[in-house]
Amino acid sequence: MDLDQLAALRTPEGSAALTAAAGLAGGDPLAAASALRAAGVPPTLAAAALTQAELRHRAVGKFGSAAAGMFLTRPGLEQATRRVVADRRAARLSAAGVRTLADLGCGLGADALAAARAGIRVYGVEADPVTAAMAAANATAAGLAELFTVECGDATGFDVSGVDGVFCDPARRTSGTGRRIFDPRAYSPPWDFVTGLAERVPRTVVKVAPGLDHGLIPAGAEAEWVGVDGDLVEAALWCGELAEVPRRATLYRQRGSEIHRAQLTGSGASEAPVGPVRRYLYDPEPAVVRAHLVAELATELDANLADPSIAYLYADQPTRTPYARCLEITDVLPFSLKRLRALLRDRRVGRVEILKRGSALVPEQLRKDLRLAGDEAASLVLTRVDGAPTVLIGRPVH
Repeated sequence: MDLDQLAALRTPEGSAALTAAAGLAGGDPLAAASALRAAGVPPTLAAAALTQAELRHRAVGKFGSAAAGMFLTRPGLEQATRRVVADRRAARLSAAGVRTLADLGCGLGADALAAARAGIRVYGVEADPVTAAMAAANATAAGLAELFTVECGDATGFDVSGVDGVFCDPARRTSGTGRRIFDPRAYSPPWDFVTGLAERVPRTVVKVAPGLDHGLIPAGAEAEWVGVDGDLVEAALWCGELAEVPRRATLYRQRGSEIHRAQLTGSGASEAPVGPVRRYLYDPEPAVVRAHLVAELATELDANLADPSIAYLYADQPTRTPYARCLEITDVLPFSLKRLRALLRDRRVGRVEILKRGSALVPEQLRKDLRLAGDEAASLVLTRVDGAPTVLIGRPVH
């Protein structure tokens, strides 16, 4: 999409096309395009409206009902923060006394809009002209244009001396191909600039990819990993005055209309004890594992590892926890396809879920090789115990 197409979508004719396209999202794209053209919508406007309708449909999971009025790009939506996470971040910034915020690399404005909703005056900077225009349009649609303004430009040239907080979400995809950038030193703005922001503004937050190397975490910063409904979605570095603990895993789960939040904190440097496989296995949330907080969780559960390099925990008692899934283990055996197939056949197991850590086996191929038949279900855990390939059989503890 270009600026002219965006401007066309914001006209009354464009608004009507977006409304019509919304009813066609998720269906056959060729049929949808034909339907819009039959309604008299020009082809270029129809294509732009259908693209927005499809992106808005996909964005509901991140932004809820607000997605229906937003302007989006595919890369921008991919990198945008989920609303539940952005709102919590904004609340924490507000509680820390941030009243004016520079959002460097604001993208489509997800975090800036959350900060504005929290009453913070936000100055957004975005290098891509179309994305910057979309962010401004999103602020207008949300009724927050007085609190969130956007300029198109280089984030490194923005004067941060006039704000009391900075949020930076560096671009982690290439501008041409949209491929992911895994090396933070190739981010835009550059990593050295990003990590130097805290020296200029003591209340700085940097959003990073969850696979960030711990060795790149600035000294004194709090590193937070965030999970939503079991998925690891992002990490953030809370720098300077905002740092509260060395490591944090924050988990959100939605149950009906309610959103539950849990936080596990610690040093990230402790090691969990190693011992035998016990009756209950705990599979920690990915955010807990990436935050290196498995040892803290082990203490909470009175649990141990069975292999020092595998993040499964074992305990004698089931304990309710938001930080891990629990299975009751019924069998522990060295991995043997023939033996495992025979055991499952004898128990008439026809459905299995397969979990794995530390195993090179491909779950879908194993499922085929097991030739399952029966009406019973089981959980298989492919792992290592004291270095040896092992399969555990169990059932979920709810």
